[in-house]
Amino acid sequence: MKSVLLLFGIIFTLIPSNNPQLTIKISNIDKIQGEIKVGIFDSETHFLKVGYAIKNYSIKVQDNTATLIITDLPKGDYAVTLYHDENSDNKMNTNFIGIPKEPYGFSNNFAPKMSAPKFKDCKFTFLESKTLNIKLLN
Repeated sequence: MKSVLLLFGIIFTLIPSNNPQLTIKISNIDKIQGEIKVGIFDSETHFLKVGYAIKNYSIKVQDNTATLIITDLPKGDYAVTLYHDENSDNKMNTNFIGIPKEPYGFSNNFAPKMSAPKFKDCKFTFLESKTLNIKLLN
């Protein structure tokens, strides 16, 4: 019985996923320190709210660009947020009125003017493998 379960486990891990691959290329990294924190959101309801991203990733900064390859994201509509946690304190540092003090970016390279973006500003449809190029805003 154990060998049958082991066999099913091996076969299951060899079956290719139906999920496409999302590649996120991040540019305009000024300081080679800290990490890039990436959040993936799937609806307006909790967009930009801490702790509500459906997926979170972290990339150690080693160059002026960074790449994240995601293979566990099902097809759907999403928005990507990211920031450069330069001081490695695991939070987006802001000034007293909430304006970011650390570089940040959004899918669609949305650049907010007077307020935070909405989900629809950053939304993209993910049905097949795709590359997003996101330039950090300083």
